[in-house]
Amino acid sequence: MTTPSRGGRPIVVGIESHAHHRLPLAWAADEAARRRLSLVVVHAQGMPTPTGAEGHLPSWQEWRGIVHKTAENTLAEALSFAESRHPDLRVSGLLAEGEPSWVLREQGAEAAMIVLGTRYLSARQELFTSTAVALPVTAHARCPVVVVREWEHALEADPFLVVGVDGSPTSQAAVDFAFEEAALRRARLRAVSVWQRPLLGVLDEEAVLGECRETLYEAVAGRKENHPDVDLHHEVMTGHPVEVLVRESRHALALVTGTRGVGGFAGMLLGSVSQGVLHHAQCPVVTVPPSDGRA
Repeated sequence: MTTPSRGGRPIVVGIESHAHHRLPLAWAADEAARRRLSLVVVHAQGMPTPTGAEGHLPSWQEWRGIVHKTAENTLAEALSFAESRHPDLRVSGLLAEGEPSWVLREQGAEAAMIVLGTRYLSARQELFTSTAVALPVTAHARCPVVVVREWEHALEADPFLVVGVDGSPTSQAAVDFAFEEAALRRARLRAVSVWQRPLLGVLDEEAVLGECRETLYEAVAGRKENHPDVDLHHEVMTGHPVEVLVRESRHALALVTGTRGVGGFAGMLLGSVSQGVLHHAQCPVVTVPPSDGRA
């Protein structure tokens, strides 16, 4: 059995009651094996609306029993899948009652990271319906949250990760995580800063771009000392941040961003760029909170 790293917190993965959970589950199991951490598979049952034949509701006991049995089968299948993928991985399961976003946030308090899948919901559905999981968990978690909606491009001849840099404290935490992940995967790291031209333009665009390059250089400076084997490339690009980062994610192993947002509800906590890449990126997205753990 693989021994988890000293003091290593587990990786928590949330699964759903359908085949979509295979994608995040596989990613989480692979990551736990890479980091020599244990894996906790969480299946949370909310409160779906029960329906019966001809519009009649089944008895509470009957409905509760059916839901619980289905959930047990889903969790058992998921544990079997993770164990067969990595036989030496230490895997445990948790079946919980409650809203999935709340359960996962509670479990994530002592986790190294949380891994989620996402059904292909529109931005409106993810924000305003009871099925919302990815945004509230990502906005409030105290650890990195990975949303896996696409298979990573692991078969690329020259694998790389992308990290978005804007000079903010959450951006610094994202850079640290990205270097660590690139070192684990023996992959290149592309640090990208995006400048969006204001509608009215600027007097000296070259000067502004120069400042962006300086900020980007300062954000990644010193990291190479701890990760000398990581091949780092950094570049300032012009355009809409979401569009640029999504385009750069097309062939990446993962896209790493900070939370960046401020405010009172999940969307504002995340910020528009973080929300945009969560919905549109073409690889797994890792959102990293500030290094002090506040979210």
